[in-house]
Amino acid sequence: MVIFGASGDLSKRKLLPALYRLAYERRLPSTFSVIGTSRSPLSDDAFRDKMREAVKQFLEDSPFDEELWKSFATNLHYVPGNMGDVGLYNAIKEKLAQLRVPNVLFYLSIQPSYYGPVVDAIGESGLGQGGARGEGGPGGWRRIVIEKPFGHDLASARALNDRIHRVFPENEVYRIDHYLGKETVQNVLAFRFGNGIFEPVWNRRYVNHVQITAAESIGVEGRGSYYQEAGALRDMIQNHLLQVTATIAMEPSAVYEPDAVRDERAKLLRSIRILTPEEVPLYAVAGQYKGFRQEPGVDPGSVTDTFAAVTFFIENWRWAGVPFYVRSGKKLPKRATEIAIQYNSAPHALFTPDGTNPVAATPEGTTMRPNLLILRIQPEEGISLRFLSKLPGSGMRLRPVSMDFNYGSSFGERSPSAYETLLVDAMTGDATLYTRQDMVEASWRAVQPILDDWATRKFDFPNYEPGTWGPAAADEMLARQGHVWRNT
Repeated sequence: MVIFGASGDLSKRKLLPALYRLAYERRLPSTFSVIGTSRSPLSDDAFRDKMREAVKQFLEDSPFDEELWKSFATNLHYVPGNMGDVGLYNAIKEKLAQLRVPNVLFYLSIQPSYYGPVVDAIGESGLGQGGARGEGGPGGWRRIVIEKPFGHDLASARALNDRIHRVFPENEVYRIDHYLGKETVQNVLAFRFGNGIFEPVWNRRYVNHVQITAAESIGVEGRGSYYQEAGALRDMIQNHLLQVTATIAMEPSAVYEPDAVRDERAKLLRSIRILTPEEVPLYAVAGQYKGFRQEPGVDPGSVTDTFAAVTFFIENWRWAGVPFYVRSGKKLPKRATEIAIQYNSAPHALFTPDGTNPVAATPEGTTMRPNLLILRIQPEEGISLRFLSKLPGSGMRLRPVSMDFNYGSSFGERSPSAYETLLVDAMTGDATLYTRQDMVEASWRAVQPILDDWATRKFDFPNYEPGTWGPAAADEMLARQGHVWRNT
């Protein structure tokens, strides 16, 4: 595995801890090697020491075994250099020859602006070619993992795809979206298609609307210069949350195979109705928290969105007319990511709070609420189903109760991190949880009219206080449909 940007934050917080954990579970071969590269002038030993401290600090729910680390660290190597220098790629090529490894996974943990130049250099140096190109050849395979954001808009995403395909064919390109590696997101497919009771009510006849929330309680945390070029719509909704939407709403695939599953996700993303310029103000809301413009690296006049909420409509027979409300923001009341599927109310109000029929209300006087299915992605992965039940005692008094499934308590074992799952999949050639070219372009098409509109709109920023659930316009967007946000 060759990691470009190996001294960066992602490598220290996610990649090396995930690889160490895989070694701890003996899921990596003893000859597995890592070549890290970045501009920092480090020796192999200095790189190993730096990664040791990072793994000890960021390893979650796992012990640190010093003896295992010594064995693991012997296969950590470092090649310093500038990504624009052809000498770097020749040095990596020499190191690979010394290690005599047949298969190579390139990982671009670098600024998106470097994706194209690095791929070009990999191709020009011959690094992208094994002894025999493709799967199963004696010379092994060459694959590349690319972090998001993949492009800045639809046009740049297409241009980047074209550039990458000159070196790597599509079946060797792994566009990583760590949300798809989370257990709950994967479990959506098992929940829907592995059980006989949910899929029949997973459609417009029974579902009133769907809310998908990715809330963060922190701000940009020193990433102001990057974030002001991206914003919440690009940083979260275009990739993570639209991929979650596709997983929730896709049709069942004929078989559980990478291409079959990704075909259905792609079909769903292409079914999202593209908003007209007149519709964007009605169905998309931008927000910026008070204090963002004072963050380090942020332009004092920045109009970057730190909050975005969009109503998506899926134009197919299953979901026609059902709004999908998607929102993401920083400096919200808590860190939580969840999917809330609200079902229609019972067709006949048998229990009504009208004074003559039995009172259907909680002791506090709140009225009946419809059934709600909640899939929690973080911080605690699990599933909850809310329904009404009779309170003990005389009279027919109802209150909402929940049945909860929690991964930790139900299985009694640690869930792998998203990066552990996704790295193994890339190594074994399983692209089920990775996004494909057509999926990336379809998700950009869905948000492009919003980006175009916001680029020309003058916002009255900041428009929400830290610790609140975003601007009032987001509540008004749902109120026009007769709905309210669920505060997670």
